[in-house]
Amino acid sequence: MRKTLILCLLSLLLFLCCFLCCEKKQESLYTIGIFQFNDAPTLNEVREGFIRALEDKGLRDNENVRLKIRNGNGNLAEVQRIAQDFVDEDVNMIVALSTQCLQAALIATHEIPIIFSSVANPFLAGAGKSAHDHRSNVSGVSSRGPIEKSLGFIKEILPTAKRLGTLWTPAEINSEFYLELAKRGSRGLGFEIVDVPIANKNEVLHSAQLLINKKIDAIYQISDNTINASFETIGNVAEENSIPLFGGFLLSTHRGACAALGWDFFEMGYEAGEIAFRVKGGESPAKIPIQYMSKVRMHINLDAAAKQGIKFSDEVLRKADEVVGAKEKSQGNSDF
Repeated sequence: MRKTLILCLLSLLLFLCCFLCCEKKQESLYTIGIFQFNDAPTLNEVREGFIRALEDKGLRDNENVRLKIRNGNGNLAEVQRIAQDFVDEDVNMIVALSTQCLQAALIATHEIPIIFSSVANPFLAGAGKSAHDHRSNVSGVSSRGPIEKSLGFIKEILPTAKRLGTLWTPAEINSEFYLELAKRGSRGLGFEIVDVPIANKNEVLHSAQLLINKKIDAIYQISDNTINASFETIGNVAEENSIPLFGGFLLSTHRGACAALGWDFFEMGYEAGEIAFRVKGGESPAKIPIQYMSKVRMHINLDAAAKQGIKFSDEVLRKADEVVGAKEKSQGNSDF
């Protein structure tokens, strides 16, 4: 009986020692707080790319780094709370995936390194004045989209179109920024941008139907996190009304758009991960210029195009980086 009791006590003591050692190891790991505004497909892609970059550099969660991954679920107050929690938890680095997250992180700390990605205009968010002149604790990768090239592509496909519709979210400064870029870029192409604002994702369906009633020739949906998360709804409305739908991000062609020009968000996240690796190694964010994506890609969905009354020429299909749908083919070497 006594031997059994001693063995039990020794086992308990061994367990407690192992537990305390693991806890100490966890506390000593370099900790990275990663957060995103919502479950928009672009943000999920950029997060996955970021983590892959760390893994390719030999940094793995709970082995030699600790990753705290959070999601604001589209709630700005929750995003702000997460940013402050990261500061209170004394993380070593904050990774802000979206304009809202970057704004919250910038307010929460001036000392902890902040690496951002999927932010259309980091300077409007308060990160600094230029790629080289920015806050000393901040660097990252801008997601400013190729708006003018997208509008030029629509003009090529629909040369007689005059009115392009889009939804936008006033609560997102990145959305307002893109709307202004679209209006500015459309002037030389003979387009009028017809816009309908939304307050939240619950208004996407009604607002998309309202947009159709404004006698538009096509939808060019600018990219923002609220709308991207509900893009399928716009795709369904476009299909029901045989209205061409062009997306502002590549993954939109898997959610109802007939075509989209844009960036690879996984690649964007990967580039941000490489910056994070440099900062973890001791490099100051102040010395790392804010980066921009350069490789514009084109994706096409032939099934969506057929339902929306669009037929792409063989020349356009040859330029596409990905073609899904009726012919199920992919081609590379796009040159825009």
